[in-house]
Amino acid sequence: MSARDWSIQEIARLAGTTSRTLRHYDDIGLLPPSRIAHNGYRHYDEQALVRLQRILLLRELGLGLPQIAEVLDPSTSSGTQGAKAEASALETHLALLREEQTRLARQIASVESTIAALRGGEELMAENMFDGFDHTRYKEEVEERWGKKAYADSDRWWRGMTDAERADWQRRVSDLGRDWIAAAESGIDPASDEAQAIARRHVEWLTGIPGTPAAAPGGDVRGYVIGLGEMYVADPRFGANYATSAGGTHGAEFVRDALRVYAEANL
Repeated sequence: MSARDWSIQEIARLAGTTSRTLRHYDDIGLLPPSRIAHNGYRHYDEQALVRLQRILLLRELGLGLPQIAEVLDPSTSSGTQGAKAEASALETHLALLREEQTRLARQIASVESTIAALRGGEELMAENMFDGFDHTRYKEEVEERWGKKAYADSDRWWRGMTDAERADWQRRVSDLGRDWIAAAESGIDPASDEAQAIARRHVEWLTGIPGTPAAAPGGDVRGYVIGLGEMYVADPRFGANYATSAGGTHGAEFVRDALRVYAEANL
């Protein structure tokens, strides 16, 4: 590999993450910089870039940071052996990504079929509407964050829905994402009435999902909403739901800021 390296700002921009997230990865020993310049800025070489790519891939696959650290630990060797180990690990990631690509292709075909049926006045085929959707894929992460009861409650709620109710819920999520992105791209203030109206809908949506801290009686709804906003920025999986044409985490940051304003004023 070459001796070139990149500043923390460059890496954050290229990876679609934030400097704060990269500093956090350094603080917990997950992604130390290759060197620290005289001005105190962190710099990353090609080996660090490969490691970051793996971290982001594992995050998208639903692993928490402690689990990612365990997965990456065997790959800390350097030189030719280390490079071969990284390549081998990335081949595994590639296979998983291809599985995800297939799942997304099924989702796209399912949604396209529903749109065509709705526009053509045809009967909806319920057995085909949810091909590729799997709400259990984040089971371990939900249980780790909020406990097994939280997942069990939300799973029971989801399975108890009719097909029409699930479709309505997914449409509600889609509408929220669309409206958040439009608001972020319009340049309005997160504290504006328009943004706060979306924030109110977002919180109402959260409190309607059994098993979340927002739905639990006496739960810390304010802290949960603010923390979730921060997670939208720090976690690329969630931030992707609010990606704007500006790229990076601009959209997720807008959602975070609007939710914080709403929570501090109303919760």
